[in-house]
Amino acid sequence: MTSTKSFNKFDKVDKSYDSKGLVVKDLDWDIAEGEFVTMLVPSGSGKTTCLMMLAGFETPTNGEIYLDKNPISNIPPHKRGIGMVFQNYALFPHMTVYENLAFPLRVRKIPKDEADKKVDKALSMVSLQGFEARMPMQLSGGQQQRVAVARSLVFDPKLVLMDEPLGALDKNLRESMQYEIKHIHENIGVTVVYVTHDQSEALTMSNRIAVFNDGKVQQLSSPDELYERPVNSFVAEFIGENNTFAGTVSDISGNTCKVKLNSGTEIIANPISVKAKGEKTTVSLRPERALINPKNKMDNNYKGKIKEVIYHGDHTRLRMDMLGNDQFILKIPNSSSNLDIKTGNDINVGWNANDSRALDPK
Repeated sequence: MTSTKSFNKFDKVDKSYDSKGLVVKDLDWDIAEGEFVTMLVPSGSGKTTCLMMLAGFETPTNGEIYLDKNPISNIPPHKRGIGMVFQNYALFPHMTVYENLAFPLRVRKIPKDEADKKVDKALSMVSLQGFEARMPMQLSGGQQQRVAVARSLVFDPKLVLMDEPLGALDKNLRESMQYEIKHIHENIGVTVVYVTHDQSEALTMSNRIAVFNDGKVQQLSSPDELYERPVNSFVAEFIGENNTFAGTVSDISGNTCKVKLNSGTEIIANPISVKAKGEKTTVSLRPERALINPKNKMDNNYKGKIKEVIYHGDHTRLRMDMLGNDQFILKIPNSSSNLDIKTGNDINVGWNANDSRALDPK
């Protein structure tokens, strides 16, 4: 169970390798004990540097990192009590499964009887009892990754870092391992910092997700908050599929504003980043938030032409030409009432102001 106690904290951390540019910029975050926090990042956004600083392989240029309220920037990696799982498993190929798991215990001078119990417990967590004598090359990719997860947990670490641990697995196995790691975390309550490029993986597994860009955290929120209420255009574009409209605020009052689009049409939106009339904005709308031929009155109602229809099993994806945007996307649940949707048809589309967010201009 996640507590509210601060456990891992980055306090105004900067990192530079050449004293000219910052790879990590003024990083502040606070993770509670028992949380599963995912760093969701595009390439080159500083995630590896953050992970290496937390693990102890890099030191901050400015600021401090805390673990369980203690500063750790000057503590060597082997004394931090942090477990790590890598994408390439990093198992010792000349050691058995038992020997791989016992290695971090031997380094810590744990007596053999106690080590045997810890290895048995760790293997039980990942459902690999009876595999103690196997060599890594005798295991499947999923089994090797489960051994790597067990090794990271066997010495009861304060924190576990997972650097794209499922990236080398095929789609079905990757999805299965997502749930397995999530359930292990729920059962033992260890604090986890997880890194991935896979949005679905982050949304499935995490208590909170930190979206990074250009060395800074753009938003640190729960999965639903991040998806439904992005704080800026980068997060809205980066997480999931998204329709965007460029325009200028023509009126603003309380929780609604009117935005005149570059096409000349005016739409009603929720002012998130805009404060005054005349400001430039990008309006964000999730494809599933717009409805076709809505039965009830909605804040925005417009006609568009279907340009493409793609069947996805549980939903149909429509590409439309609407409001001057020929890449407007709709996702609609499949039902008998929607089976007559055809390319070239004109349909009415509606959505409410609260679902279209007026963010910073791109």
